[in-house]
This record gives sequence, C-alpha cells and structure tokens, in this order.
Amino acid sequence: MYSLFQVKFSWPIYLVSLLLIRVLFMDITWLSFFAIAITLHQFFLLFYSFGYVLPIRYLLGSFMCLQMFLGPAFAYSGLDEYQLMYYKMQVPEEQYFAYAIPAVILFIMGLHFFAGKFKGETIDRIAIQKFVKFNPRLPYVFIAIGFFSSVVSGFFGSELGFVFVLLGGLKFIGTSLLILGDRKLKPLTLIVVYGAIFISSLSAGMFHDLLIWLIFLGAVFALKYQPSNLVKGGFVLAFMTLATFIQLIKSDYRESTWKEGQEAGLETLNKVIEEDRRGKDGGIFSVERLAESNIRINQGFIITNIMATVPAKQPFENGEEMLLIVQSAILPRILAPNKLNAGDRKIFTKYTGIPLQKGTSMGLSSLGDAYVNWGEMGGSIFMFFYGLFFSWVLNSFARHSYRFPILMVITPLVFYYPIRPDCELQTILGHVVKSSFLIFIMLQVWKHKFYVRRKIPVLQPTT
Repeated sequence: MYSLFQVKFSWPIYLVSLLLIRVLFMDITWLSFFAIAITLHQFFLLFYSFGYVLPIRYLLGSFMCLQMFLGPAFAYSGLDEYQLMYYKMQVPEEQYFAYAIPAVILFIMGLHFFAGKFKGETIDRIAIQKFVKFNPRLPYVFIAIGFFSSVVSGFFGSELGFVFVLLGGLKFIGTSLLILGDRKLKPLTLIVVYGAIFISSLSAGMFHDLLIWLIFLGAVFALKYQPSNLVKGGFVLAFMTLATFIQLIKSDYRESTWKEGQEAGLETLNKVIEEDRRGKDGGIFSVERLAESNIRINQGFIITNIMATVPAKQPFENGEEMLLIVQSAILPRILAPNKLNAGDRKIFTKYTGIPLQKGTSMGLSSLGDAYVNWGEMGGSIFMFFYGLFFSWVLNSFARHSYRFPILMVITPLVFYYPIRPDCELQTILGHVVKSSFLIFIMLQVWKHKFYVRRKIPVLQPTT
C-alpha cells in the first residue's frame, strides 16, 4: 500500500485545505465533507505523483472520486434544485453515501493492493532513451500509423474498427517517446498531433479524449523536466480552467452542431461562446450554468436511480448480468451472439427507469453494475476486486517491462478509456482485454524491435 500513502504527500497543505472547505462551506453535511476529503486526498496524490510516475492508479482513483463523490456532494449541497426529474438524486444522501463511500474506498484499496512502489507506472527513462537512440525512426512510424488508423477507423464495424481506434492512439505514444527519448522535440510535432485531436473533438462535439490525452502529455513532460510544485500548480490551474470551460459550453455547442445543423468548428464555437456570454443570468459563469454543468461530473444521479429501481421494481441479478458483461468483454460476437451492445438503452432503462431518447447513450458504470448484481455489501466487495484487476494488469506490464521497456510508455493505450467511470463496464473491460491482447501481438510480431537484451551481472567468486 506504499503507493497509496507516498512520502511526497504534503499532509499540512491537505489538512489546511480541508479546514478552509469546512469553514467556507458550513452548510454541507459531514457525509459530503468526508466524500470531498477522500476526493481531495486522491487529487493531492495525483498532483504530487507528476514528475515521478505515469500515474494510472491515481487517475483511476481521482476520476472515480470526481464522479461518485464530488459531483454528488455538490448536488446534495444545493445544486440539485437546478436539475430536472431523473437528473436529481433519487435517494437520501445517507443512503447513497452508505453505498458509494465503502465501494469507492475498496476500489481504491484494490488499485493499490500489491502495487508496491508503483508497479506498472514507473518508467525507466534511461532504458527508453537507449531504445529511442537505437530506433530513432520508430516514434515517427508510430505517429504515422496513428494518423492513418484514425482516418480509416470509421470505415469498419465496431469489432474491427476498435483495432484502428486503438492504433490511432499510437500517435500519442510516438510523441511520448520523442519527449522521453532525450531528443530535441520539434514543436511542430506536438502541434500536429494535439491539434488533430482538438479538431476531431470539435468535429464530434466530444472532448473526453482531448482532456485525457492532455493529462498524459503533462505526465510525460513532468517525467522529462521534473517541474517544481509551483510550475505544476500553474499547469493544473490552466487545465482545470480549460476543463470547466469545456463543460460549460459543451451542451450549447452540441445543440448548435448536432440539432441545428451548424458546421462544427472554431467559428461555431466562437458564436456559442459569444451567445452564452451575452445570455441571461450572468452568462457562461453564472451559478445556474455552473450548477447545470455539475450533472456532467455527477455519475451519482444514475446510481441513485438504480438504487430506487433495484430491488423495488427489478430484483437483484445475483451475478447473471455480470456474467453477461464479462462474456461481452472477452468473447467476440461470433462466439457470443447475445453479447451486450455498446450504448444499449434497454439495459440502462431497465435498471434505472430513465427513458432515453434515440441517439442518447448512458452507462450504468461499474458502481451501478455492482449494485445491480449484489446490492450494497456485495457491490462494495466487487469494487475491491475490480480495482485489484486493474492493479494486476499494471503489475503484469511491469513484469515484462524489463525485456520490453517500451511497455511502460504504451500503458496509456490500455487505460485512457477505463479511467472514465461513467462508461459501460462491459466496454471498459473489453477495452482492457482487447488492447492488452493487441499490444501482446505487436510485441511478438515486432519482437526484434521491442525486445531489449539486458546484461546478466557476473557474480564475483568469494574467498
């Protein structure tokens, strides 16, 4: 459990921050305050880990707390009044947190169980530098494959298309290799790679991948340049401002591009920003707009709809639904014709009672699926093993990184999607399984490129 209480953590700053929150927000309940305290702990661990590791476990824990603790705490503290019907918390605060707090804590404990000193997250920079030195063109090959795969992924069905979507992430891996490889990084490379994902995010109106890959980019830069806490704090503030801004204007931007048929791009974005700025109730950063945007970080409202539906209207599944999820994640459709579809509205409505319009997709989340199958206690126990599964995957990567040091740079391909707790569990597990298998195939096919022979130390004879 060393990784859960790393020595670089500043407890005085953490405790002072909690004291300020308690003083400034006297109306929040102690349950919500406790949930915020756990969230802040994860955020602080994530912050202090930048520059030392590629913080997969802290990202998983922070995102889970963000959507299961922070969003719900805001909702119960008064922001719920701005939501409509099903988007409100459906059960009392005590009932929700009685499940969510133990479940998330056990999930975090599972993540860090057997983690040692950041197994699967520590990058051997010297080994990466040597690897890039002997394979100077490989990062650019990765970037080229990534762009090609992103372009052609839309021409295939979901099964084969996933392979190209995953390979599309190689452009970010190639960029990371250039940064860590101790070669002079040309700014044009960064502009092209991250400019492309910015443009694609604008075109689709979906910004999750942009934000997540920016986080990984920051982690890689921190590993390379070892910034001070003051510099890291400045970048964190800038990122939080960007993320908040995107959340505030995202719905209006989608309204303009998806429903009104305006062309996606900077011109429409500027138009939406200008209209929101001139709008009523204080414009973009009004309390009402901030409250409405809370729904985007509050996965708890879905959990409470599940708790209000199961077992009152739908019985607990006792593992049957979870078995279907695991089968859907592992087996191809040819072997499992009844596997769940991504964005299955019938499944979602069955367990939440929320009717979804055509084109709208929501997931029950891991916390929701755990409750659907086993209730509060069983669901919490499942969350521990769910976190342990992620830790096991990272540990497996760590075991093979001695011979394949590039593995530690590739791990974001496996985890950039699972760190989002609002996604469907079968899609998350399917992503981990399929991406790990694809990486295994890559390492075997191009073993002559990725395999590194280490010198075996010679023991001196004793006298």
